[in-house]
Amino acid sequence: MEKLRYGIIGFGAQGGAYASFLSAGKVAKGTLGAICDTDPLKKAAANEKYPDVPFFDNYIEMMESGKVDAIITCVPHYLHPEMGIEALKRDIHALLEKPAGVYTKQVRELNEFAQSKPEVSFGIMFNQRMNPLYQKIKEVVENGDIGDIRRTNWIITTWWRPQGYYNQSAWRATWGGEGGGVLVNQAPHQLDLWQWICGMPVKVYSKCKFGFRRDIATEDEVTAMVEYENGATGVFVTCTHDILGTDRLEILGEKGKIIVEGSKKIIIRRLKTSEREMSESMDMSDVMRIFMGNSMDDVYDEEVIEIPDQWGTQHCLVMDNFADHVINGTPLVASGQEGIKGVTLANAIHLSTWLGKEVELPIDEELFLNELNKRVEEEKLADQGKNFA
Repeated sequence: MEKLRYGIIGFGAQGGAYASFLSAGKVAKGTLGAICDTDPLKKAAANEKYPDVPFFDNYIEMMESGKVDAIITCVPHYLHPEMGIEALKRDIHALLEKPAGVYTKQVRELNEFAQSKPEVSFGIMFNQRMNPLYQKIKEVVENGDIGDIRRTNWIITTWWRPQGYYNQSAWRATWGGEGGGVLVNQAPHQLDLWQWICGMPVKVYSKCKFGFRRDIATEDEVTAMVEYENGATGVFVTCTHDILGTDRLEILGEKGKIIVEGSKKIIIRRLKTSEREMSESMDMSDVMRIFMGNSMDDVYDEEVIEIPDQWGTQHCLVMDNFADHVINGTPLVASGQEGIKGVTLANAIHLSTWLGKEVELPIDEELFLNELNKRVEEEKLADQGKNFA
């Protein structure tokens, strides 16, 4: 096999972008094998743009057609695990869009099935892992440049969405159709990067606001605090109603600090002496000397790195990495098995708010699913009430 033939399931905005990347040759080891969608209008659009590419209205038929070696799922989140399992059953490689699913129980079932099919590749579209900026941050943390992590903070409120965005699709920002709001739609990349770089926490306490500034059922504002195994803490803030938006990540360590602004600029400050050692060796005269206008050059070295926007390029790199893994055995940058971590964080944040208390990881999967299903049923009853009104 020289190139991996991708079958795209869902020909919407994301699926359309992937089809464009593949057909334009932007994925060196991949090609566009087929397109699938249940919408007749999408079929007409695909046939017009890609007349030589087979189109299917049934994804099982596409998988069994012999036209594709792998699938990419660009469909509502609930369907990702189901489609991944059906692909792997048929020895079709599966690259799933984020998130891997809506709740950990269904993602765990997917992961367990994937483990029974080690000869078939399973990945997830965590394209931000291909961003040189976050790769650099991960390298700095793993190398111990800033020492043990003491605190992490990420405010990512650049996800502004008007009411019209939610009105365009009946399933969007619903418990039954999407399984959540900003945590499952816009922020999964940050949840993945947060744990990829800093590790998984052991406790979560959160306050989500549901339909706070938008007429939706799910969360449009989130403030979550986590605790790590070493006692360090972290805060994650996101929303979809801040048109001015902020994207700032801080990782404080015993020997330094990383500051990321706008996902484009990294400031790395490496202490010349660890904070603990300074605390043990200095007195208030040293404090006055440091903070009363004197230079900080003798306290830390600073490295500033600026990286331009990477959108689109990263997606192609993930598809190329996945194809290279299938063809040549190159390690995956984002194994499908890792998708459960971000889903775990999102579930824990939801569950903490629903229960009004701190929750420990791993969460009680049955309890979460029961709480989610309660909201799905309430949503159905509310919709029925509107129809009868």
